Amino acid sequence: MSLILLIEQVLNGLQFGIMLFLMAAGLTLIFGVMGLINLAHGSLYMIGAFCAAAVAAATGSFLLGLVAALAGAAIAGALVELVVIRRLYAKDHLDQVLATFALILIFSEGTRWIFGSFPLFLDVPEFLSGPVTLPGGIEYPLYRLTLIAVGLAVALGLWMLISRTRLGVQIRAGENDREMIAALGIDIARLYTIVFALGAALAGLAGALVGAIQSVQVGMGEPVLILAFVVIVIGGIGSIKGALVGAILVGLTDTLGGIFLPEILKLFLDPSTATSVGSSLASMAIYILMAAVLILRPAGLFGARA
Repeated sequence: MSLILLIEQVLNGLQFGIMLFLMAAGLTLIFGVMGLINLAHGSLYMIGAFCAAAVAAATGSFLLGLVAALAGAAIAGALVELVVIRRLYAKDHLDQVLATFALILIFSEGTRWIFGSFPLFLDVPEFLSGPVTLPGGIEYPLYRLTLIAVGLAVALGLWMLISRTRLGVQIRAGENDREMIAALGIDIARLYTIVFALGAALAGLAGALVGAIQSVQVGMGEPVLILAFVVIVIGGIGSIKGALVGAILVGLTDTLGGIFLPEILKLFLDPSTATSVGSSLASMAIYILMAAVLILRPAGLFGARA
């Protein structure tokens, strides 16, 4: 395997991990602050992708599509929190799982009713299309590099929001002792709505950005949701830093495992068997990684509590 191919795959894994981070960051905020298991988070990812595709097709502007994705997912998230989620905080986690699973079905059928069953396509904007030449003569798609840069910028912005602003102080306090901050006069219901809308907006942004790489279709959020839960378990519940590190680890493990494991097994097995077994092991690699992390650090890499 050439060095150029290796670097390209590392960049692919980094890009995949950064997109997982945008999903996992909102999910870990919601779970960490509210203690809520939100299975409908993937549906908000789907809503962002459909909003971006519809607005970009109508206006011809990819940037307006991104704005629509952020706004549409945030509004949908706020409405879900106000109408449904607010009634679940005092309920058992099983009730939360059942209610948010019902939301998945509602959002999926509602999206199919509005947009139809056929996938939509979101084109990469012209100013981000084509490859860019990196040091060493490596050519890599400019759009994928932009996704990495956007994800890292969002991570920096979230860190500044959580650590340097009054809202961030309230979020951190709500994660540690929600009864105390309510007693101090903080409107906990308003805080929960803001956090849920912020998490939904991040999921919508991820859906819109990924929508230019793959087709936008009903149900696209569920596979990503599973990986996002893996990310927050590895990184630690409630930790933005953990979500970033966990997402990058998952992205690199998934991408590099699919490349290296079949090649390594070819040293011991015939090519067809090595490819089959290697692909199977690669699909299991991230879950093996999660199990190893939980054995060594049950609260996750940066989790404060299990």
